[in-house]
Amino acid sequence: MTHPAEGEPSPRPADGAALLGIDIGGTKTVAVLFDGGRRVLSRAQTATPAAEGPDAVVAAAAQLADIVRAAGRAQGLRVAAAGVGTAGVVAPDGRTIAAATDALPGWAGTPLAARLEDVLGLPVAVLGDVQAFLAGELSAGAAAGAHTAVGVMAGTGIGGALAVGGRVLTGAHGATGHLGHVPVPGAERLPCPCGRTGHVEAVASGPAMTRLLRAAAPDGQRAPDDLRAVAAAAEAGDEEARAVLTRGGTALGTALAGIVSALDPDVVVLAGGVLESGRWYGEALHRAVAEHTLPLLHGVPVVRAALGADAVALGAAEHARETLRPRA
Repeated sequence: MTHPAEGEPSPRPADGAALLGIDIGGTKTVAVLFDGGRRVLSRAQTATPAAEGPDAVVAAAAQLADIVRAAGRAQGLRVAAAGVGTAGVVAPDGRTIAAATDALPGWAGTPLAARLEDVLGLPVAVLGDVQAFLAGELSAGAAAGAHTAVGVMAGTGIGGALAVGGRVLTGAHGATGHLGHVPVPGAERLPCPCGRTGHVEAVASGPAMTRLLRAAAPDGQRAPDDLRAVAAAAEAGDEEARAVLTRGGTALGTALAGIVSALDPDVVVLAGGVLESGRWYGEALHRAVAEHTLPLLHGVPVVRAALGADAVALGAAEHARETLRPRA
């Protein structure tokens, strides 16, 4: 296919065309085919071969894309473009991975859009996965119709995204919304996966809270293996487990309060496995948001995401629809 010149936007698909959304995470990759009404036509999933390097990750995504496109062709549909939501920071041009964690070794520097365009023969637009999640919730989820919104995914890490004018912001370096790396009280001197200390992710993510409870376990007592064990201990009455979850929820809520005060959003949308860790985390989060925001903003809704597992893929596909310009 012919690619756009450097810096020139790609052709935009027709609004009614079928679109492909791809969600590349550290553990799994999903491809979903959507029709013009955002209905799911086909879906395929596989484990992300992260340890095998970027070539294997791109090949796995392309293979899934071929599977769902074949299902579309069987229904007489033509796929107009592909959108990708991926772990890592995407450069502002929406084509290259600017930075990534060890969840995807060697991912930084991958020219992802160009690689997939070469294989798929489609124009491709790329967003960070949490940015794509918020784009999905804006299009047909808990933030539908919002002018200004905040998205948060709390799981093995703490990710965030911001939208203004109904469009997700990426920023000068592609990193807008990195809420997990906001410094907060309660995280002092705790190491963050980014290499710094004192950030939200160091105290509010699943692995962080598991480590904190493990460190507090008395000698001879079985330490928790994961966040599910932390949540189970809290439900069973373990005060230390409850304190760890409360500390994490307070840290994330405090950071969110700052974002809410700065942005004055219509809505804050929450997602991620950490939210299932019990009432101590969620109650602490909401309490901290209320305590630290301006009184005028106490009514800003903080709600759960509505789209489930397809939010990233849908948001990536909608981003492709909005950013790839019409053909001449």
